[in-house]
Order: sequence, then C-alpha cells, then structure tokens
Amino acid sequence: MPIQHHEDEIFTKITADKIAGRNRTYEHCAFINCDLSGANLNGVVFMDCQFDGCNLALADADDTGFQDVHFKHCKLSGVNFSKARDFLFGVNFDHCILDNAIFYKKKNKKGTFNECSMIETDLVECDLTDAKFINCNLNRAFFDRTILKGADFRTSYNFTIDPTINIIKKAQFGLHGLPGLLSKYDIKIEG
Repeated sequence: MPIQHHEDEIFTKITADKIAGRNRTYEHCAFINCDLSGANLNGVVFMDCQFDGCNLALADADDTGFQDVHFKHCKLSGVNFSKARDFLFGVNFDHCILDNAIFYKKKNKKGTFNECSMIETDLVECDLTDAKFINCNLNRAFFDRTILKGADFRTSYNFTIDPTINIIKKAQFGLHGLPGLLSKYDIKIEG
C-alpha cells in the first residue's frame, strides 16, 4: 500500500476514521476541534503537527510516530504513548488533560507540560531530562526510576517523587513541593 502523505493541511472537526490507517504521514498539519477519541492511529506518523481543542481520549497509539507534536487544549486521557514509536519521539502539551496517560520508558527530553492535569499519569522509567512541568496537577502520577535531571517542577503540585529511586540532579522544586519529595519519611512540614 502506498504511503499517503499530507503536508501543510488543516483538518477541522474531523473524526477518527478520516485520518486513521497505516502508511499515512502528516507533516506540518494542524488538527482543530477534532473528535479522535478511541481512534486507531496504528502506523500513522505525525511530524511537526499541532492539535488544538481535540479529543484523543483512549486513542490507540501503537506504532504511531509523534515527532515534535504539540497538543493544546486537548483531552488525551488514557493514551498509551509507551507503544508509540521511539524514533524522534517528541511531544509537548499546553492546557491538556493527560489523566491516566502512559509514557512508560519514553524519552521526551525538554518536553513541556504546561497547565496540564496529569492525575495518575505513568511516567515510570521515562527520560524527562530538562522537561518543564508548569503548573501541572501531578496527583498520584507514577515516578519510578525516572530521569528528571534539570526538570522544572517549581509551579507544579500534588506530586510524590522519591529522590532515592529517581534521578533528580539539578531538578528545580518550589518550597511547596518539599512534602512531595519527603513523603516516604512520614514527617510533617509546616509553613
């Protein structure tokens, strides 16, 4: 089957069946107000694409290429990014819902998570070196053997990160985040 290549196109209010299918590549495309919930994105490659106001909840990202993809005001609950292609993987999120999303073992160095809900998001064994978590709710997010060197958590909240099992060298935290770093010691911090 020949590759279907879409470049510099804008897709507005489309549904999952319009973009799904193996051997499709979208380069420099924008997806606006699309309902892609439950979409089968297997084998689809997105390069330098923007998603704005889209619903991708429970989309199947198995073997999907996300290369420098930006999501803004999107719902991505339950998306398993760990099954996406590793080659040039790079995603950024702005005002998105990433509750129960899975990034297990993904490398997303310098990724940005801005104003996101990341409740129970799986970040186990990820490489998030120099990532920025700006005002994100990380309630019950999973950090285990996660590389967080230079990551910025100064404005994020509700996280629990064990410094003894995660690499946090030169990561930045605000004073309000101190309880999340010391929670395993069951101590009270006031102030």
